[in-house]
Amino acid sequence: MTSHRSPLLRQLASEFLGTGLLVTVVVGSGIAAQNLSPADTGLQLLENSTTTALGLTVLILALGPISGAHFNPVVSAVDWVLGRRHGAGLRPVELAGFVVVQIVGAIGGAVLANAMFEVPAAIATTDRVTTGHLLGEVVATAGLIFLIFALARSDRGAWAAPAVGAYIGAAYWFTSSTSFANPAVTIGRVFSDTFAGIAPTSVLPYIGAQLVGAAVGAALIVLLYPLVGRAAGAAVIPSSISSTS
Repeated sequence: MTSHRSPLLRQLASEFLGTGLLVTVVVGSGIAAQNLSPADTGLQLLENSTTTALGLTVLILALGPISGAHFNPVVSAVDWVLGRRHGAGLRPVELAGFVVVQIVGAIGGAVLANAMFEVPAAIATTDRVTTGHLLGEVVATAGLIFLIFALARSDRGAWAAPAVGAYIGAAYWFTSSTSFANPAVTIGRVFSDTFAGIAPTSVLPYIGAQLVGAAVGAALIVLLYPLVGRAAGAAVIPSSISSTS
């Protein structure tokens, strides 16, 4: 697969904007759900998950051609790991840049959501760590990694936006942790003490579970799609906007 990738600065801007807006969608819809359905947690989760699934789909469609629409450090890390032997995927400097802007963007997205809903800036106090929740994060992240790279390897990248959006929307419900599956989003959600927030003490266990899940997902994709490394760089969507576009 031949593509003309965007300059690194544009890719970093895309990852910053996409991850930031993703967290804005997650946190903002959580605040709205709390306000609109204060006595019904199930309805709050439905509102939050539906909005997140739709918002993620739109962001992947809009920004995927520029940076691949990773919006997630574990996706970027697996892209680098799988692509190393085939000269594909992210280079180390790109990986480092992606992770930094994803985290900074996620924090900014939470702050923006708080500001829009006039919620006081505060660190989240919701402790989410249980054995079941951590297992849920392993499952959610493994499934996400497997889905993304299976689509890339089988040349079905056109389905990535709706498929990833649908998966995350579903995983809100079938995992006990409501499927964070993203270290940057996990860190960002610390900065809003609302429905979607997570206490700082829960962050490291969640990220640890996400890294385990990413490793499991990568192992499964290599087992079932042995040449998946050749498709690194085509996840989530092949980045194909050239410097002259």
